[in-house]
Amino acid sequence: MHWRDDRIGSAARGENPTLLAQTPAGYAVIGDVQFLPGYSVLLSRDTDARALADLPRTERVQYLSDVDLLATAVERACRKHDPAFRRMNIEILGNTDAFVHAHLWPRYDWEPAGLVQKPVWLYDAAHWSDPAHALGPRHDALRSSITAELTTLLATGA
Repeated sequence: MHWRDDRIGSAARGENPTLLAQTPAGYAVIGDVQFLPGYSVLLSRDTDARALADLPRTERVQYLSDVDLLATAVERACRKHDPAFRRMNIEILGNTDAFVHAHLWPRYDWEPAGLVQKPVWLYDAAHWSDPAHALGPRHDALRSSITAELTTLLATGA
């Protein structure tokens, strides 16, 4: 089985190459696509939960806390790597993948004028499959920064 077919299980087994760090409630991963550099996802550890409401309240609150920590880490790293960093967008959708996950999208001033203030999902679908936007070695520095920021936040509970 390819790791993409079992993102959570492959992260738990240490086989998911996008894994940034484990959090108390999930697995922080960098996105397969990076048309907005720093795009990350927090996968819930609970493979049975199909929606946020499926998690028991204590687990749900921990998961949302972990989303906050990952968003903070992504924001700090992106701000250091690109002065055009603008803000973070956080989305929990679940329309395509039937497992609990949150999308963390850094947004930038250099985005096209018609998209910078719109949802990321309005970008042309080609952005998701264009090899020019695929996660690769050119993202290693940003990826390391996100991991370092998240590791610090997890250690300090900030």
